[in-house]
Amino acid sequence: MVTRTDAPTRREQILKEAARLFAERGFHGVGVDEIGAAVGISGPGLYRHFAGKDAMLAELLVGISGRLLTGAKRRVAEAGGTARPEAVLDSLIEGHIDFALDDRPLITLHDRELDRLRDSDRKLVRQLQRQYVELWVEVVRQVHPGLPEPAARSAVHSVFGLLNSTPHLGRRGSLPGRGATAELLHRMAKGAFAAAGEAAETLAVG
Repeated sequence: MVTRTDAPTRREQILKEAARLFAERGFHGVGVDEIGAAVGISGPGLYRHFAGKDAMLAELLVGISGRLLTGAKRRVAEAGGTARPEAVLDSLIEGHIDFALDDRPLITLHDRELDRLRDSDRKLVRQLQRQYVELWVEVVRQVHPGLPEPAARSAVHSVFGLLNSTPHLGRRGSLPGRGATAELLHRMAKGAFAAAGEAAETLAVG
């Protein structure tokens, strides 16, 4: 994901605090006034930016799905067809690790609150996620040509499960450090894909 250097807008501040509070206490456990207080404005003042909590949740979950897909497409495009498939896969893994370490509340929100979205927003999230998965599947199969498409898709979902486990790693201060954690997750993700590729080769030979 792209690292921003400019100051976040008020709307972005609201979304960040809403994500944190929703993840900590649940969607129904947080009031509009509390979100407003977290960013220094009155609860009613939030309605100048959002229609309500439902709109915040939708923008959070649809937004992160869109950003992940856009970021992945950018990483593949930047390779320009000249980079080795292994390098493209490394870049995709790095991008997802950035999300998993920097946006941990959104992972919790997705797991707990996705069903609260209205049908159209939930379908959009699923559509964006499917496109994201299929982009990964294509790259993984370039790295491991012997891996059948269904097995590659299963491997991608498994790696996402591994990387998205960060909310369960403990509080940020208890982790060994962002760099060390990112490196560990990267090695584990690459190892999972390699194991899937090796298993496919063994089955093909057998």
